[in-house]
Amino acid sequence: IFRGKVTNWQQVGGDDRKIVVYSRETSSGTYEFFKESVLKNKNYMSSSLSMPATGAIIQSVSQTRGAIGYVGLAYVSPRIKTLAVSYDGQHYAAPTLENAINKTYPIVRPLYYYYNRKNASVIAPLLDFILSAAGQKIIKESGYIPVHNE
Repeated sequence: IFRGKVTNWQQVGGDDRKIVVYSRETSSGTYEFFKESVLKNKNYMSSSLSMPATGAIIQSVSQTRGAIGYVGLAYVSPRIKTLAVSYDGQHYAAPTLENAINKTYPIVRPLYYYYNRKNASVIAPLLDFILSAAGQKIIKESGYIPVHNE
């Protein structure tokens, strides 16, 4: 769908409706990850509509019949229908925190914190909090995978 080989929902068992593809803009890390991991470095379909932010994708998909887009797990919303995906075309997994943690959901990427070592003493309290039980709880409640998964 995102490469343009499937352009109508009828081709995949849905209604006879044109597929409208929403994507992040090319400067987005999410765009790059999706292109590398899902599209295997092939180009997005030329008619895909680039959105400046995740919220814009959610809003556009929720308001456009036949639309599809992708967002990070932390942004999954009741306003949009999520789709189960598969590594092998046989076993499908829904985009849930549990499936991301147990690695049955195939589209997962790590996020990193970067900082200047010169500022390590300033950053240390923040990193300590993030890695604490309270910080990990906030991360999980926000829809991200905690580093320490108890």
